[in-house]
Amino acid sequence: MQVFHTESKIIITCNKRLSSYLQQEVEALGFTPTRVFQTGVELKGTVTDSIALNLNLRCASQVLYLLKSFKAADPNELYNELVTIEWEKLIDFSGYFSVSSNVNNEHILTPLFANVKVKDAIADRIKSIKGIRPNSGADANKTLVHLYWQDSDADIFIDTSGETLAKHSYRKIPGKAPMLEALATSTIMATRWDRESTFINPMCGSGTLAIEAALLATDKCPGLFRMNYGFMHILGYDETVFFTERRKLKDKAKKETGFKIIATDISADAVDIAKKNAKTAGVEHLIDFSVCDFEDTEVPEDAGVVMFNPEYGERLGVHSKLEATYKRMGDFMKKKCLGYRGYIFTGNPDLAKKIGLRPSRKIEFYNGKLDCRLLEYELYEGSKREPKEV
Repeated sequence: MQVFHTESKIIITCNKRLSSYLQQEVEALGFTPTRVFQTGVELKGTVTDSIALNLNLRCASQVLYLLKSFKAADPNELYNELVTIEWEKLIDFSGYFSVSSNVNNEHILTPLFANVKVKDAIADRIKSIKGIRPNSGADANKTLVHLYWQDSDADIFIDTSGETLAKHSYRKIPGKAPMLEALATSTIMATRWDRESTFINPMCGSGTLAIEAALLATDKCPGLFRMNYGFMHILGYDETVFFTERRKLKDKAKKETGFKIIATDISADAVDIAKKNAKTAGVEHLIDFSVCDFEDTEVPEDAGVVMFNPEYGERLGVHSKLEATYKRMGDFMKKKCLGYRGYIFTGNPDLAKKIGLRPSRKIEFYNGKLDCRLLEYELYEGSKREPKEV
């Protein structure tokens, strides 16, 4: 089974509302999507293609390569179809594999049962050929197989990613309520920031937005921070392809920028964590970190983007305090950020009303299961009036 050189359907998954940004990335890499849906992008390609996708993509979660589509009304039919696949040509009999699934079938009360049927089919097939059953379990750091089974329609994939791509592997200290890296990148892409002008991130927390901005500006891809993927544990893997692709990432990454990225937080601990994460990402020298109230954040006179990710007030007893904070954010942007575009990411529409500015756009996202908006504010110099007749 020459999956490294045989074209098949590839599904690249992402969190809800990120697929349009994932599509932009996929097309920038030279691939043509055949379908874009709420939680992913579909295209045609080989497992070798998936190596480049895994190393380059910032907004993705998993890159899934289709092995087989088939009909299965119940678990027995599922097993009978799966046992016909040449797993011995994909998984080393002395290796380790795990199974994940997305299942909606009347005979399956828990996805764990479907996972066991997949594991049994794979292990039984390999044992019948090689005489030894490979080990299996929950760890996603070796070979990973994914089952998508809706009613009687089933797809079985090799998950070429393994651990999720949505985490970019540089954030060793997450900090308080961190934004997932894939979401952070997508929100920055949504601002249409040109990656050549000032980027300001007050209330920076663990630094994710500022770090992702620096990585985008320097064209530094997440693949530079990670050395283990699911495709590495498929029989036939050629590591020279991986290292060649990784060398391309290194060669295109810029070391410096010609503008400022500014990140501030009132918490010294938060700024310390953000600095450590930025150092791991290799972009600490590109970000000006400061400990201060956000109102004291430096705002250079040139234009750019200022972006907040404040608390949403989900906990009782903090709402009234946050009302004042949201009003202060609006005042800060109105008074100190003229000429910039301002953005506030929030999951609380009531608090958003306290900002005191009318958003020019409301861009939909989810943060986990929380319905959120990225609010855009055009911060014009002076008021937006019609010119007077002379």
